[in-house]
Amino acid sequence: MTTTTVRYTNKQRVTLFMNPSIVLQARAQAIIGKTTLTVLIEKALLSYLPTETIIKKVDIKNL
Repeated sequence: MTTTTVRYTNKQRVTLFMNPSIVLQARAQAIIGKTTLTVLIEKALLSYLPTETIIKKVDIKNL
C-alpha cells in the first residue's frame, strides 16, 4: 500500500462541474507536462485573468 502526503499551503478546495471531455484532455495534458491537474488549471486561470481586478461600488443614491 502506498501512502501519499499532500501539503496544501494557501490552497482552497473548489468543486467545478465541467464537460468530461475537457477534464480528460486537461488530465492528459497535465501528465504529459509532468505536473498536476491543479497546477495546470492554476496556470490557465492566471494566464486568462487580468493581473488586477477592480470592483467599484456604485452609489445608487446619485443615479
